[in-house]
Amino acid sequence: MYKRLSAILFPIAAVLLVGSLMWGYQENQEKNAILIKAENQYQRAFHNLSFHVDKLHGELGNTLAVHSASTGAQRKGLVNVWRITSEAQNEINQLPLTLLPFNKTEEFLSRISKFSYQAGVRDLTKQPLSETEMKNLKELYKSSAQISKQLGEVQDKVLSKRLRWMDVETALANPNDPQDNTIIDGFKTVDKKVGEYPELDWGPSVASIYNKRSVKKLGGHPVTVNDIKNKAARFAGVQSPQNIKVTENGKGTEWSSYTAKVQGNDQSESVTLDFTRNGGHLINYWSDRHIGPKAISQGAARARADQFLKNKGYNDLTPVTYDEYDNIGSFTFVRKDGDVLIYPEKISVRVALDNGSVIGMQASDYVYEHQDGIERKMSKPKLSVEQARKYLNPEYKEQYHRLALIENDLAEKVMTYEFGGAINGSRYRIYLNADNGNEEVVEQIRDGHANRNSM
Repeated sequence: MYKRLSAILFPIAAVLLVGSLMWGYQENQEKNAILIKAENQYQRAFHNLSFHVDKLHGELGNTLAVHSASTGAQRKGLVNVWRITSEAQNEINQLPLTLLPFNKTEEFLSRISKFSYQAGVRDLTKQPLSETEMKNLKELYKSSAQISKQLGEVQDKVLSKRLRWMDVETALANPNDPQDNTIIDGFKTVDKKVGEYPELDWGPSVASIYNKRSVKKLGGHPVTVNDIKNKAARFAGVQSPQNIKVTENGKGTEWSSYTAKVQGNDQSESVTLDFTRNGGHLINYWSDRHIGPKAISQGAARARADQFLKNKGYNDLTPVTYDEYDNIGSFTFVRKDGDVLIYPEKISVRVALDNGSVIGMQASDYVYEHQDGIERKMSKPKLSVEQARKYLNPEYKEQYHRLALIENDLAEKVMTYEFGGAINGSRYRIYLNADNGNEEVVEQIRDGHANRNSM
């Protein structure tokens, strides 16, 4: 009996053993293939980064070498600097450096990219490079030479020692383990050197991009937790603020703020509100309730959003866009001063399309841009709408126009004519400078899952 049983089970066990070995071998092969692919991607990104930084140094030299009157060559050089720097930034993002301090180098390249783009796109015949900008280019030329040299040294070590980037990931995850940290040490050295470079005068347009919004810049004194509870209770319409939970975010930093959570009476819905620490300004509000099937129209939702803003003390706002997704209507409101739409002062309002209740509001742009009691200075357009219209493509089919104050790519606030219309089967909003007709912003209105309309 045992012989007969073993005669049956032994072949089965052998088949299972061979099958498990084959499965394990295949799994190991697939794992190795993934690791090899990842290593190849890292190596390619690193060597391309070294190549592009060296190329950046050369292109900066070419831009400096041409005569100051050769504006065409200067523009070409600056555009190439912008393109190469963008490539280098992309390659840094492909490397496993998330746990490694390389932020100074990344910000340095970002500033070069923005500076070269803004200088390259302007008309250098009318606004040539200033002495400060030429000085910047010379400093960037010297700095890029040092970065290129240091990255080249790391590259030589990687090639000579046959170092792997997969080991970098392991070393970053286990900093206490004794491993070859040549790559990590090399990148730390580069970042340290970049941090020691002299501070350059990038100009107000570039500086404003890195001049991050801070609650310290807001008016008003710092508020307390009890102040936030009272503000949250009034906004959410609850009687007692005692049960509202408030947490402080970023305590002791310039980014400190408060988050208040208000529980509904039936426990099925709660709302969350974010406030700035300085002045206690509401910057965000949202509800987590379940949204049912759509039952109200866009017009009805707009009326609810309008009334909500007025009840909360936000006046002189008008809707400019509408998006609809997952039975939620999202309106963008901007402040209107006379006939001018002030786009920097905007608020987004989300309305549930099942019953028309407002379930969310994003007001951070409005809070940081709007100043109560201070009239925003706006220049009158030098061009009439008829004169500005001549700068449009003749095939552009205008549907509406209006005056709008916007922030352009140079972080400058400019008065424009907003022309909504269509061309080549697509809809656009084109913002023309109201003084000279230049196209400040061209925005395509895409129709996808969301139903987006201009109001």
